Amino acid sequence: MESGRRSFLKIAGLSALGLGVRPVIEVLASGEAAKPTVMKGENILTAKRWALVVDTRKIESEEDLEPMIEICDKIHNVPKFENKRHEIKWIWMEEFKHAFPTQEHEFLDERVEHLPFLTLCNHCEKPACVRVCPTKATFKRQDGIVLMDFHRCIGCRFCMAACPYGSRSFNFRDPRPFIKEINSKFPTRMKGVVEKCNFCAERLAVGKIPACVEVSNGALIFGDLDDSESEIRETLRTNYTIRRKPALGAGPSIFYIV
Repeated sequence: MESGRRSFLKIAGLSALGLGVRPVIEVLASGEAAKPTVMKGENILTAKRWALVVDTRKIESEEDLEPMIEICDKIHNVPKFENKRHEIKWIWMEEFKHAFPTQEHEFLDERVEHLPFLTLCNHCEKPACVRVCPTKATFKRQDGIVLMDFHRCIGCRFCMAACPYGSRSFNFRDPRPFIKEINSKFPTRMKGVVEKCNFCAERLAVGKIPACVEVSNGALIFGDLDDSESEIRETLRTNYTIRRKPALGAGPSIFYIV
């Protein structure tokens, strides 16, 4: 378990700087800008600003979303508590009226009204959670991903109070006994720590797209928002999308085609 944690922190640390196998100290000493390189024989997936589009037209029921949630929980060691008050959520299902409270009205399309929406951390352009974290346990990478350093988290829950999307969960008890099958390649957490979706940063570091996207059968589109030639930009150009609570000015990186 400890070796898996050390391995993850090493990959996450290097990818946060945009570095590969080249020693960090060598780059810092030379004064060079950090450049993406090759790690473990695979290309690191990089972007100026990662974003995700959820195509709700390809979702008909909760069964369509379950594989995405299950794979996320499995690879990130998300526990299953019977007590809902202790629930840990990385990605989950929400009704339209709860996900988009400012856009709900009495003449809403019936399909949209009853459709389950996939919700997760919005990896905001201006994340309030980062501003309020006293220990910098929550931080934003240059590529727009908002991450957490579990070791720095002191459990103050300021980030939870600041997040307008309810995207963070607090471990009121030790989660480890409630993990069915521990993935040794990703760290487990402890009691008193906050956690959330990380856009599968550990997978991007070894050339893989987020797990939920991989099993979504095209319902999820992940890519670089700043790349005008990317699939995600083409999707946004040719489809009408909405975001959660845009008036707050956080700049969510999750878009929904309705």
